[in-house]
Amino acid sequence: MKPATAVDYNHGVASELIERNIARLLAEIPNEIQVVAAAKARTPREVLQAVQAGIRIIGENYVKEAKEAYEVVGKRATWHFIGTLRKHDVRKTALEMFDMIESVDSLVIAHEIDKKCAQIGKTMPLLIEVNSGREPQKSGVLTEDAEQLARKISFLRNIKVMGLMTMGPRFGNPEDFRPYFAETRRIFERIKGLRLPNVEMKYLSMGMTNSYKVAIEEGANIIRIRTKIFGERRRSL
Repeated sequence: MKPATAVDYNHGVASELIERNIARLLAEIPNEIQVVAAAKARTPREVLQAVQAGIRIIGENYVKEAKEAYEVVGKRATWHFIGTLRKHDVRKTALEMFDMIESVDSLVIAHEIDKKCAQIGKTMPLLIEVNSGREPQKSGVLTEDAEQLARKISFLRNIKVMGLMTMGPRFGNPEDFRPYFAETRRIFERIKGLRLPNVEMKYLSMGMTNSYKVAIEEGANIIRIRTKIFGERRRSL
C-alpha cells in the first residue's frame, strides 16, 4: 500500500478534527437549532468535510469563495449568504446558488434582489441584518429602523422576509452580548406581530463561536459557527 504523504496526512488530521468538532457541537445544542458553518477563508475541501460530518447549511461571506465551494459540494448542502452584500454581488448566478440571504440591510439591496429574482423566477428568503451593537464598522440596519425596513420590503414580490440576523460584538465576555441579542429578539417579536405580507418571522440568526450559547438562551434558532468547527487555520490556495 502506498504510504500517506505529508499532505495526505494533514488533510486526514484536518478532516478528523472537523468531524470531532461537529459531533461535539451537534451533541450539545437542541435539535431545533440550525447550525450554519461559516466558511469564510476555508477551502472547498474543508467545506465538503464539514458537510460529510453532518453540517447541512454553509454560510459564505463572499460570492467568489461560495462559487468555488459550491462546485465541490453542490446541493449536498443549503447555502446562506452571511456577509456584507453589495449591489454588484447581486447577480443572477449568485442568486441561483444561494438558498437564503441573511444580511439584507437596505431597501436598495432588497430591490436589487427582487429584480434579479424576478428574472430567474425565484422567491428569495432573506433575513434583515440588525446592527444591534450600533458599531459603525459593521453593516446592518439600526434597531429603531428595522421595523420600517421590514414594512418597505414586504411589498416586494420576489423576496420573503423570514426573520432577523445580528452579529453582536465579536470579542469579549459572552454575557456582555446578552442585551444585544435580547433587543434583537424584541424587535423580531414586534415585527412578527404586525403580520405583514411576505413576512414570515421564523428565523432569528444570532451567535457565533464565542456567543452561541447565550444567543440560544435569548431565542436564536440559527447560529453561525466557524472556529468551533474548522479551528483557527486560515484558507490556503
